[in-house]
Amino acid sequence: MKDKISTAKLEKQVLKSMRDYLEKEGFIEIFPPKIVRASGACENIDTLFEVGVNGNLCWFHSKTPHRAYLSQTAQLYLEAFTPYLKKVYSVGPSFRAEGGNDTRHLTEFTMLEIEFAGDFKKLLECIEKIIYRVIKDLLVLPINIREELGVGKKEVERLKKVKSAFPKVTYDKAIKILGLPFGSDISRKNEKKLIARFDGHPIFITHYPNPLWNHGKGIEVEKFFNMIPDPENPARVLSADLILPFGGEAVGAAQRVWKFKELKWRLENSRMFKRLKEKGGGIEDFGWYLERVKEKSVPHAGCGFGIARILEFLRGEEDIKKVIAFPSNQENII
Repeated sequence: MKDKISTAKLEKQVLKSMRDYLEKEGFIEIFPPKIVRASGACENIDTLFEVGVNGNLCWFHSKTPHRAYLSQTAQLYLEAFTPYLKKVYSVGPSFRAEGGNDTRHLTEFTMLEIEFAGDFKKLLECIEKIIYRVIKDLLVLPINIREELGVGKKEVERLKKVKSAFPKVTYDKAIKILGLPFGSDISRKNEKKLIARFDGHPIFITHYPNPLWNHGKGIEVEKFFNMIPDPENPARVLSADLILPFGGEAVGAAQRVWKFKELKWRLENSRMFKRLKEKGGGIEDFGWYLERVKEKSVPHAGCGFGIARILEFLRGEEDIKKVIAFPSNQENII
């Protein structure tokens, strides 16, 4: 129980630092729903938990019955507020039906997400400042308090070396360094190799392949449908993953498509939408979101921070189950 108490305290400290930074910068916290239509999904529809009552998976209905799911992301709900509030964020659980029992994945974890009226450059700067604020707030704590949080002397010395600006490497350069073919997803093993290349410092991998571009071959790496193409190279999107030592991919970020016609086209032609139709879903699952975009939208960007992977980074821990007070996966539920 001592370890769980330490973990709970560290999670509270991290979220306090993040909230303090965001509130000071004018972000407004909002509280999106957790039982949603497919608009609460990330890239992979297949990892949604379906919600039903007494075996009825179409318990929700208006004109016609429809399926509901546990939310994976608040992104589209935050986007709906961005034209009006400019800077918004939320904190809450993300539910992923990830199979197995490994050291990297959980079926439920805390995520902090932000959206704001800004561009890709500002987004990367914001992520750097948030993570750096977390580190600095931790380092100024008295030694005994840090030890209560499970952050020892070795980790303190490592964190002191983190610089305020993080190295950035494009996806194309990353796969070249790793000797991977174009279109490959970058595994945790390969993330570690990249981290080592940059002396154990957090790094951004940027400009992933555009999933709606004809690359002449299928690609493994899969990104969300509304990441905006890079104006200088439309075969890539303005997206980034923050890779942390020990924690691996801890933040997924992108500038968003905000023009209605382009957004609707990208949704309807995405792999995600194809899977959704195979499950009986359709454009109506995103109806409310498309209406909001059509009504009003502005250029904007956003990201999601996986809190558990940030805790892994701070503690130097590679097993995600050891930085969660109540870890849950396919083989364990409390």
